[in-house]
Amino acid sequence: MQPIVILNPQQQQHLLHAFETALAIGERSQFFLWTQGQLQALLPHRVLVCLQLGPNGAVLHSECFHSGVLDEGLRRSLCDPASGLAVRLQRRYREGAAVPLALCAAAPQGRQQGVPGNLPAELHALGLDNVLAHGSDSLPGGATFFCLFGVAPAPDARHAHCLRLLLPYLHMGLQSLGTPAEGAGTARISARQAQIMRWLREGKGNEEIGQLLGISGLTVKNHLQRLYRQLGVSNRAHAVARCASLRLPDAGPYTEARL
Repeated sequence: MQPIVILNPQQQQHLLHAFETALAIGERSQFFLWTQGQLQALLPHRVLVCLQLGPNGAVLHSECFHSGVLDEGLRRSLCDPASGLAVRLQRRYREGAAVPLALCAAAPQGRQQGVPGNLPAELHALGLDNVLAHGSDSLPGGATFFCLFGVAPAPDARHAHCLRLLLPYLHMGLQSLGTPAEGAGTARISARQAQIMRWLREGKGNEEIGQLLGISGLTVKNHLQRLYRQLGVSNRAHAVARCASLRLPDAGPYTEARL
């Protein structure tokens, strides 16, 4: 039997707002902003990994949403579609009772029923001690699975209840985006634009970025204006969200991502 959970008035407000705003999600940047706003208000976490699954349970696509710069090695450890932590948690979840799965690396092993003993140690080594995960049933359009890594504080019955209530909106939001292969176009980001975006995500202004890169603030502004047009956005916050949702890296000769 699931424990009875009573949300306080503020939590109820956050939940209602999350429901209402999720209905407007139609593109990746909107989904990203929703996960970093409404979802964070109810379930504070560091990294959200989303899996899209085919009718046979095979992983079609894995995607990572986060507000800061994420090390590429950590991303692979979490998101790799063959052996990442999210995929292994999904397999364990599927073998269990299909209820939200909570894992705390600092908790005694006996309190984590059905969780392989090496997973808590892996999480701790990655600096993501807590994870909360839940997924949809097998549906005609395929199933989804969501892992919230670095949940703070350690997930309890309230966290699990909120994730259970939010699951339909997470599922609909992610499925409405399709997969990157279904996108309509390609964005090409230059090495300079990638460098600028890296510092933009750190909250630096145009003049600060210019000093760091050895160029003028006006040149930074011109790069950003061109980037806005390429990404189809109108301001800095939307550019950061768009680049994050497209998983564009912070540096490199250039990168391509589906729009």
